[in-house]
Amino acid sequence: MSFLTRIAPAARTSTLSLRPATTPVFSVGATRSISATARRDKGPIDATKDTLKKADRKVSDAAVKGIEVGENAAEKVKSTVGSTTAEAKAKTDELSGEASQFATMSKLSNPVSLLAAILVRVPLVLKTILLHAIRLSPVTGKQDLRTGLTVAIIRSFLVFTSPVGKQQRDSMRDPGIKGPMWVSKVTFPKPEADVQDAVVKAIEALKTGDETYNIPGVIPLEAEWTGYRSGVHKNAPQPDISEEAKYEELKKESKEDMVILYLHGGAYFLCDPCTHRPLVAQLSKRTSARVLSVRYRLAPQNPFPAALVDALTAYLSLVSPPPGSLHEPVAPNKIIVSGDSAGGNLCLVLLQTLLTLRRVCPTVRFHGRDVPIELPAGLAISSPWCDITRSMPSVHHNSVYDFLSPPTQDPETAYRPLAVPEDDVWPVKPPRVDLYANASALLHPLVSPLAGRDEIWKGAPPVFIAMGEEGLTDEGLVVARKMHRVGVPVVVEQFEGMPHCFGQVMMGTPTSRRFLDGTAQFCRDVVAGKITADTPTPAKITFIGYKLQSIREIPLESAVPLTDEEVDTVLERGKQWRLEGEKLLEQEWVEKAKL
Repeated sequence: MSFLTRIAPAARTSTLSLRPATTPVFSVGATRSISATARRDKGPIDATKDTLKKADRKVSDAAVKGIEVGENAAEKVKSTVGSTTAEAKAKTDELSGEASQFATMSKLSNPVSLLAAILVRVPLVLKTILLHAIRLSPVTGKQDLRTGLTVAIIRSFLVFTSPVGKQQRDSMRDPGIKGPMWVSKVTFPKPEADVQDAVVKAIEALKTGDETYNIPGVIPLEAEWTGYRSGVHKNAPQPDISEEAKYEELKKESKEDMVILYLHGGAYFLCDPCTHRPLVAQLSKRTSARVLSVRYRLAPQNPFPAALVDALTAYLSLVSPPPGSLHEPVAPNKIIVSGDSAGGNLCLVLLQTLLTLRRVCPTVRFHGRDVPIELPAGLAISSPWCDITRSMPSVHHNSVYDFLSPPTQDPETAYRPLAVPEDDVWPVKPPRVDLYANASALLHPLVSPLAGRDEIWKGAPPVFIAMGEEGLTDEGLVVARKMHRVGVPVVVEQFEGMPHCFGQVMMGTPTSRRFLDGTAQFCRDVVAGKITADTPTPAKITFIGYKLQSIREIPLESAVPLTDEEVDTVLERGKQWRLEGEKLLEQEWVEKAKL
């Protein structure tokens, strides 16, 4: 998701809503510039990845042939330009699988559409290869050919013209379970309304104005236990055994007592645990931990705070298992909460909810027990979406490295929501401009963690934040800065030239492996007590250079050249723009109803 805007008046151009040809996206700001708001979540990308795996074999072959055209062009470039395009050929070959994986956007659900979409992008592939070969690409020295092609092709698919409901359904298609992973599907029974009430208490305690929101209710919660399965072929199916038996096999291979609670990304309206299985399985492999991946409710049908209620339900289910659960109680100091993009947002607001409840409601009634609110061992998040208004500057500054394009709507015009064909999902009635939350609530700390005061993070456990040089960089760095100021141990790793959610998008590359290894090491250290809430950490970012060739440290305070007052001004401007747009929509809706 990308959500950025410039400071000054341009800052208001940032937006959370995804829009057709102007989809804002994340692009992590270089440490020297302000990383900011990115708008669209990588969600569509993950969905794309998984849907394509189900596409007809002939379509996959056609996709590869389309990329092979690029390979031939690369060889011509080599002879014509005299440049080292042997690398271009090799990298394009590597990309063929990724290009086909991410090509399955909403409108490409059938083989014919997919084939046509890939073939029409052959000129884009040729152009990218040529510019890379003659070293005139704007990302030269920051991205290799494989990364550049991946970003260019994914960006070209992120043009949302289908109804929101169709986009959502397509993003949630299950590609099946195969290869080196165990997956055991579970459903936790509906809890008492006390879980919802606890979230409402936290929201009210942190309100700063007239924020409005829906009361979501509680539901049975679906989730997937995931673990690494060793010694099998990448296409090996799961054995035909019960979910309980799968869980027992998963436990045998997950040697540690650590549990990772994983919250997937997807702009809060896309994706599913099934889209993140490969990533989650890799986390399990590197940590030897079980992972619980949650199927939380999605917007726009279930706006804020439905996802937060589900996240709290999942956390309490680990600590105090409901009747019939496969797992035993998990001590909070053995739990790592992890997620990407919008899932990273949900991790942060879940932590903030727990911190707040410890002050205002220290126990919650859950399946007949009074469960004390205790904090997890830590958070490990990547490319977190911390500003739903997408008002920070890095969405523009870093857009060249990201597949999430910056917003282009003129801030002098009335703010308009996602412009896609209507369906029974979107727009909602009464109308709102944002898929996830009412405009009045966009700067609530449990919606946009960036908007919270430093003090609300006091007492938090250690936090690990990984990001690329993407649109969301600014907001992630400012949140890290706020945490560090009140004594929270924060570990920040930024990867030069990498796009949003690169750890998943570029899986299998050295950079992705480095990201996964760093995340896993943090998780192990925290659960082992090597990093605790009292452990002092330096106020710095570890900036990992192009192709992992260099590592340097950058002061956290100077990484984002915006003061807290400037950040607040930019955020408030973005909120007011949306508030005015939402009021106009409501007026139009009322007038239309009178006809």
